Amino acid sequence: MKLLNNAVAGIRPEQTPPGRGRFFRSWLKIQMENEGYQPPLSGLILLQICIGVLFFVLITRLWYLQIQRGEEFARLSLENRLRQERIFAPRGRIMDSAGKIVADNRTACGLALVREDCRDIPATLTQISVWSGIPSAQIWEKYQQDRLKVKSFEPILILTDISFELLSRIESEIYAWPGLEIVVRTKRDYPEKDIFAHVLGYVAEVNEKEMGEDSSLATGDLVGKAGMELELEKRLRGQKGLYDVEVDAHGRALGKFLKKEPRGGHEARLSLDLSLQRAAWAALGGEAGCVVVMEPDSGKLRALVTSPAYDNNLFAAGISKRDWEALRTSNRFPLQNRVIQSVYPPGSVWKLVMAALFLEHGISPRESVSCSGQVKLGEQIFRCWKQGGHGVMNMENALVSSCDVYFYLMAEKLGIDKIEAFAKACGFGRATGIDLPHERSGLVPSRAWKRRRFGQPWVRGETYNIAIGQGYTLTTPVQIAVYVSALLNGGDLLKPQLLENDARVVTGRLPASDRTRNFIVNAMRQTASGGTARVVARGDADMGGKTGTAQVVKLKMAAGDRRLRSAEMEYAQRDHAWIATWGNKSGKRYVVVVMVEHGGGGSTVAGPVASKIYDHLFGLGTALTARTAQ
Repeated sequence: MKLLNNAVAGIRPEQTPPGRGRFFRSWLKIQMENEGYQPPLSGLILLQICIGVLFFVLITRLWYLQIQRGEEFARLSLENRLRQERIFAPRGRIMDSAGKIVADNRTACGLALVREDCRDIPATLTQISVWSGIPSAQIWEKYQQDRLKVKSFEPILILTDISFELLSRIESEIYAWPGLEIVVRTKRDYPEKDIFAHVLGYVAEVNEKEMGEDSSLATGDLVGKAGMELELEKRLRGQKGLYDVEVDAHGRALGKFLKKEPRGGHEARLSLDLSLQRAAWAALGGEAGCVVVMEPDSGKLRALVTSPAYDNNLFAAGISKRDWEALRTSNRFPLQNRVIQSVYPPGSVWKLVMAALFLEHGISPRESVSCSGQVKLGEQIFRCWKQGGHGVMNMENALVSSCDVYFYLMAEKLGIDKIEAFAKACGFGRATGIDLPHERSGLVPSRAWKRRRFGQPWVRGETYNIAIGQGYTLTTPVQIAVYVSALLNGGDLLKPQLLENDARVVTGRLPASDRTRNFIVNAMRQTASGGTARVVARGDADMGGKTGTAQVVKLKMAAGDRRLRSAEMEYAQRDHAWIATWGNKSGKRYVVVVMVEHGGGGSTVAGPVASKIYDHLFGLGTALTARTAQ
């Protein structure tokens, strides 16, 4: 019992003499059992509780993963095996009134990066820079902009519209760069380039704001940014298709299955005539200006040209910084749509509005004034364009000869308040509603406007300026076309239509009687046959017109009280040249408005442009005979 007592007293078996340890431990165990010794129960209970808790946690976790979230994880697992690849839908084509294509699609290849499959993104982006010649910083910036917009397994389009030579080189080396893939898609193509640039606009890659406003858009999509491409975006876009692509653990494609077929966008047919558009472009001859050709009865626009313009294919292919800066900083402003976005003093073309105002407010067309070439108002002298004056002028004579003095004196009788109200009722000072973005409304000044703008009262001399289309008055060329059309069609102010199948839309009524309108139309006829617009006269058609020369700066005089000629002035100070015309032949009527920036005289600069357009519309032969006889 001594050994047992020693063990109980804390003597460890390993303290026994060497060689006897195993025998001692066995013997000690037997003695302890014989004496009825039991190990402590608390240790066993704790061990059992730990084992029970562990099994409970494992079972609970298994239930959570397999049952509670089993469906979700199964879906995620499937997504890791299947990736979705977009199929870009072709954009709807745009055609002219005769069905000739002016906006088309072509196949283009791009290079995309899938982050999840790429082993070394910086090295891969550097290699793309080597292939393309684009600076690495620009490639990296493109990647950084788009990487958070797509999931890690979705492609980021790095290069668009790769040339055939570059595509061949990339395809021969792409096997060494996992994560890169060639993407085939359609790109917009504008065969007429500059001629239709401001009408069609262009497409470019979608930005974050546009994606936030439309959930169907994703990185790499092309959307309309200007012109009809923007106005008809939903109609032209179409719907993308989807492929399910099965991949292995390394991201390699094992198979591809069509999930959703793409649907191309709807086509659109413009009211514009391609051949007439080309003729109007050629007639401008590179001058900064614009042309509007409108059917007065339907409101259909048959030509809408702005010069200079730009090649909208530059934007469709992804415009370079150099090209963008060249367009943005050009002093000829090629990005400006002068038909609707530029506002100008209308010059003597405005006298067509003033004459209607005079007649509607009881001024007799037979009432006359004497034009000596100028009117003195206090210290100011208001001159007529003709030095020495026109002599005695009634309303018709004043329109045909474009006498300024007549309109000064008659406008003074009525005052600015009546001028403002009448001009606004004629559609000026508000947008026409044409289906193009960013149309400006122009300006019809008033007493209240001047007080707000300058904090000064209206003065009589400003009424003189308004009477001849100068001063604060600003219009767009398309507004002039709508007004002249209303003179011809019975008084309807029409929305200018750019789509061939759109119905006629009346936006207002001209506040003028049939008698007033007929008087002005006849005066325009007389102006074309023997007045300032005789450049458009033809022997085979009924023609009418009104020229305008709008001052940009205060009238400058040379020695001997002679007005400086345009050639003697700096370009930016030269007058704008206007002509507003109509022509009728064989039941076909057109309104043609031409404005040439800093062109000088309306009859000498804008008039020949309009004449060439009528040559295209009505033929050439008898027009030349009529002009030679003048």
